[in-house]
Amino acid sequence: MTSLPAEGRAIVRLNVALSTAFVATAVYSASVFDTVAQWIGAVTAMSLFAVGVAAFIWSFWTAVQRSRTDDISVTQLYLLAGAPTPAPVRKAMVAALGVQVVTATATALARPNGPDGTPGSSLAVGFLVPMLGLGMNGLWAALHGTFDERQLAQD
Repeated sequence: MTSLPAEGRAIVRLNVALSTAFVATAVYSASVFDTVAQWIGAVTAMSLFAVGVAAFIWSFWTAVQRSRTDDISVTQLYLLAGAPTPAPVRKAMVAALGVQVVTATATALARPNGPDGTPGSSLAVGFLVPMLGLGMNGLWAALHGTFDERQLAQD
């Protein structure tokens, strides 16, 4: 991550660190699968979801303010598509989002039933964690993306 631009580096590092915490707790929860492990996994997933929602709202608010002068698309904002985002940032952030999706899917599929055999598992809350990745992507782009200037339509 040393090739990351200085601007916005903290957001990228935070996203990677929180994604790593999710992987560690989700894998632990799926492996041990006792009550304590399930609580650790569920609380971590819900906390990361809450951080993601806050980041998403902050990014949306900031992007709306910037859209008065800048031409911003949803894919540029939340999927970091195109020129507004430097390639090293895009790779790290999209990889973190991908890891969140894969981890949520793998751990939920590993334990589709509860400890007593009933359908459903506490690991399913991991599917909320990719909101973290989307929110952090949007936050980076809204604060640091270099978008084209908005062109006003001529009547």
